[in-house]
Amino acid sequence: MTDGAPADHRPDAWDTFVAGHPLATYLQTSAWARVKAPNGWSSRLVEAPLGEGGRIGARILIRRPRAVPWAFAYAPRGPLGTDWSEASLGTWSEALRSARERDLGVGALVAHVRIDPELELDGPLDIDGAARSTLERLGWRSAPEVQPSVTRVVDLTADEAVLWGDLRSKWRQYVNRARSGGVTVDDIDADADGQAFPTFHRIMTETSRRTGTPIRTEAAYRDIWEAFRPGGGARLLFARDAPGEVLAVLLIVRCGSRVVEPYGGMTDAGAQRRANYLLKWEAIRSSRAAGATSYDMWGLVHPGIRQFKEGFGGREVRLIGAWDLPLSGLGWKAYRLAEGRRRAPRAVTAATAGER
Repeated sequence: MTDGAPADHRPDAWDTFVAGHPLATYLQTSAWARVKAPNGWSSRLVEAPLGEGGRIGARILIRRPRAVPWAFAYAPRGPLGTDWSEASLGTWSEALRSARERDLGVGALVAHVRIDPELELDGPLDIDGAARSTLERLGWRSAPEVQPSVTRVVDLTADEAVLWGDLRSKWRQYVNRARSGGVTVDDIDADADGQAFPTFHRIMTETSRRTGTPIRTEAAYRDIWEAFRPGGGARLLFARDAPGEVLAVLLIVRCGSRVVEPYGGMTDAGAQRRANYLLKWEAIRSSRAAGATSYDMWGLVHPGIRQFKEGFGGREVRLIGAWDLPLSGLGWKAYRLAEGRRRAPRAVTAATAGER
């Protein structure tokens, strides 16, 4: 077990492993641990060696709320490993239990560890529910999701002409309409443009009010840029009209050959000008041109967003969801009870947003 948040911005050995993994995810990097640190999350890497030089592990984020004696541990999109057999998962589960006895370095007992591996439901590693059954046998329990469990992924190994052809005909018309109307898309250097993130946050705020989706602070978005940009892992894309007014925005993050678009929004004027269609297409097209092999649209939170993203091709991917390994029975039950109470109003908000 090692500290997962080095002081400098150089990738560590785990980062290198993550970047080369087929399920490479920015949420398992030291850069993401740095992003979460100001919010009270510490980071630990818990690994288990496997035979023939294999490994399985995760960078785990840990936080202890003031009101309870237990800490909460979460491995976003983890674990990652060279093997997903029951023996390998069992070895890692025991490593977590052993690490818990040392408090995972936070000075408090950890109630449970939550994971949400990027394994496809009924996919190659979950045929007939094999992965879920394995987790259950090892003591893991199904849990509320943290990251989206349903997304849409575009395979970027195809030719650009094929990707363009995969767009619905109406979507291609909208992209072309935006172009002919003078809308352009630019990569923004937020280090040089002091108004980049105030503009980004303004548009994200407008989008949140319209859709009911959550929003972060301006500083939080900037922190993501600053953590991933040094290694070329973050891009900020703006769609503008001819006079230069920003109509739509995207913040995309790359890890290895995989690109994710976790944050994006548009203005009402952008919707009317179809700027979001051109922006999405340019993000997909330029990610392929830069050598990425997949583009994850990151979550289908309500029917309107699902329909919009479906028009860009790719395929819908459902994951096996989140799972908890209880390390303190009482602590785990207390967290789940509190979590249920917190999520009730969120569910009402999400349902309302989906109706609009």
